[in-house]
Amino acid sequence: MVTYILRRTMSAIAVMAMVGAFVFLLLRLAPGDPAAILAGRAATTEMIAGIRQQLGLNDPLPIQFMRWVWDMLGGDFGNSIFAGRPVLELIAQRLEPTVSLSLLTMTLSVTVGVSFGVLAAWRAGGLIDRTLTAISALGYSVPVFVIGYFLIYFFAIQARWLPVQGYKPIADGLGPWFMHLILPTLALSLGFVAFIARVTRASMLEVLTEDYMRTAAAKGASPYAMVVHHALKNAGVPILTVIGISFAYMIGGVVLTETVFNIPGIGRLVVDAINNRDYPIIQSVLILTSGLYVLINLTVDLAYTLIDPRIRY
Repeated sequence: MVTYILRRTMSAIAVMAMVGAFVFLLLRLAPGDPAAILAGRAATTEMIAGIRQQLGLNDPLPIQFMRWVWDMLGGDFGNSIFAGRPVLELIAQRLEPTVSLSLLTMTLSVTVGVSFGVLAAWRAGGLIDRTLTAISALGYSVPVFVIGYFLIYFFAIQARWLPVQGYKPIADGLGPWFMHLILPTLALSLGFVAFIARVTRASMLEVLTEDYMRTAAAKGASPYAMVVHHALKNAGVPILTVIGISFAYMIGGVVLTETVFNIPGIGRLVVDAINNRDYPIIQSVLILTSGLYVLINLTVDLAYTLIDPRIRY
């Protein structure tokens, strides 16, 4: 296990190096000059050249890349070009809305998705199975922003039950915090619920046809024991895999959801940084999210041994 963790850590470092080089070159080679944007429309050529010199944009790309990597390894992710403040400080200020939305989304997605999948497999071919399959297909096919605007129209504008947009921090109370996150959580989680439910159903159907399941039924095991203690545990590896994939995919969905619901999270920070060509923010967020993605994959791989003792690394 130790050898496996060390090997995966080395591969993760290599992946992060490639991601960093790709992100750096992609932003630098894209059209647009952050110095010109920062200087404004009335800026002269001399003013733009001075800003480029101040930001170090005139240096060769290899020097810019090595300087950026060296500073980042020392914990310095640079300062925002437009805000003039440390990038990590800006990210920390936007972290609570994003973490809150992500945790609520994953909690709802896993709970409802696994439950729907198990129920659909246990009643395979019946009305419940067909209904849940249709709902899952619909939720998996409709984009997040369409679901978001639909929920806003009916539950916020027409019914006036929930806030239209915005976010309230936990410090203002759990009630306002939760009320502002209900609609974005539903919009973001619907696709993941469908994804997890479909994989859970397929995995459960495969396990329910095994001989040991018929043996458990012949011994008089209750339906609850058969589903939870026998079938679900043995179908856990594919389900855990898809949960890890969903958590990684959710990083991209958070950006769109925060834009639709006007939530001041990291997703909105990235969108604003892209519009302003704010290199330090974009690079830092992409590196941090890539590192989180690699960490999730490693955690899922290690969790396999807890579900299936036959798996060894």
